[in-house]
Amino acid sequence: MPLYRALRAMPNPRLTGLGSGLFCAAVMFLLACLLWLLFGGSIVAYGVLFLPVSALTALWVRPADLMTAPVAVPIAFAVGLLPISGGSGGFGGQLMGLITSLALHAGWLYGGTLVACFIVIVRKIKHLAQRRRARPVSGAKQTGGRIPTAQRRRAAPAE
Repeated sequence: MPLYRALRAMPNPRLTGLGSGLFCAAVMFLLACLLWLLFGGSIVAYGVLFLPVSALTALWVRPADLMTAPVAVPIAFAVGLLPISGGSGGFGGQLMGLITSLALHAGWLYGGTLVACFIVIVRKIKHLAQRRRARPVSGAKQTGGRIPTAQRRRAAPAE
């Protein structure tokens, strides 16, 4: 029970689609800079840290923007790789380093994207179930006990 209470005490922000993308990209970029300073740019540590960030992004996006989380997460992975990709020289060297890092560490990218997709699917199913429970069951409740005109016409005997 203490774990449940600790999880309930955590913040529960609701980010828009753009806000969740910016959150994920900023956190991944800052983590990559921190890893570059501390460990010389360990991409394995970056990949391990990418998984919980992608989960938080999928958990904190508001229900109306759920489908943006699986799109924002891979973009944030690429943005965060910039400081630790290992490219040298000018723009072309940095771009080649980024593409090489993306190709070599695609497993982390796919893993984080799958985590975000799974969380989004579960949240969407839960949201649809709540909406279904909140909706009235019969047409009589919606019309105040009267039978709607369209149903009366269908129920009338054919002449």
